[in-house]
Amino acid sequence: MYVLSRSSIVHLIGTMFLLPIAFAIERKTAPRLSYKVCLKLFVHALYGMSASLNISCVGLNYASATSASAVLNLLPVLTFFLALLLGMESLQLKSFHGIVKVSGIVICAAGVTVLALYQGPELKSIVHHPIFRHPSRVDTHPSRSWILGILLQSLATVMFALWTVFQGPLLEEYPSMLLNTSLQIVFATVQSFFMALVMERDFSRWKLGLDVGLVAIIYCGVLVTALANYLQIWVIGRCGPVFLAMTVPLTLVITIILSLLIGEAVTLGSVISGALMVAGLYNVLWGKRIEQVALCKQGGSGENGSCLDLEEQESGVPVPATRDSIKPVPGSKERTDTSN
Repeated sequence: MYVLSRSSIVHLIGTMFLLPIAFAIERKTAPRLSYKVCLKLFVHALYGMSASLNISCVGLNYASATSASAVLNLLPVLTFFLALLLGMESLQLKSFHGIVKVSGIVICAAGVTVLALYQGPELKSIVHHPIFRHPSRVDTHPSRSWILGILLQSLATVMFALWTVFQGPLLEEYPSMLLNTSLQIVFATVQSFFMALVMERDFSRWKLGLDVGLVAIIYCGVLVTALANYLQIWVIGRCGPVFLAMTVPLTLVITIILSLLIGEAVTLGSVISGALMVAGLYNVLWGKRIEQVALCKQGGSGENGSCLDLEEQESGVPVPATRDSIKPVPGSKERTDTSN
């Protein structure tokens, strides 16, 4: 199970890339790092980076990359559900938007059930000569192993959803995003190293060759571990965790295309479950959109500006501004009094 040693190397590359940049940019502006914040960063890195990535990598040994990306489509609904439990979101079952949200959660759950219990026939690739020859995991692993892989991917997704939700409160306590990300990656590097040391005691598996595997490790370390994690934390700080989760369905589409190019097995069950999860996701987002418009229309004059923006986005036609929505320009009253 050499993926654990590769995971520790990936985190090490991410640390070597991002930590010098973070110190160069935020060294003078970052707040003081207390022991309490340091402990929180360690815990968040443990379940959100090192454990979730290692569990996901182990799950890839039993299931395909397409199924893993399909399970990842649960992230928006899980994020919303966790935010609901923590009081960050509301759910009104008697309203239309509440019913739409619940229906989206049910559809996503149906997609996960299909993915875990039904594989279906393997879809033939339109590319007759894949870029990389890759054995079909559908043929090399029995159905029990497939279910185990789906369960591991689901567990990793739950951990990442928790990490996504808790980044908001963490950013309020330690707002330096670059150092926040860098320190979590540093802790994840140490944690992944000890995990690999326990699970993979044969150090011959730690050796890296000059092949496509080395390119993949460098790519994951720089772009996925360093840059992607920083951008995710940046988006969470600006727009919230649910907004970040909106882009997840694109992962399944891109993964299916790349899987066909490299010869990875793509089953009918993965496609059906992915379609159900995407449909459920956008049901939840649609319900959230309706709720935002309703709350905006019920709000006071201070929220009319954002309400006008939402109405313009819904209809595509500029909405005439009301008197309450027009904010006076600073100093305009003084100029008017002077002219009189």
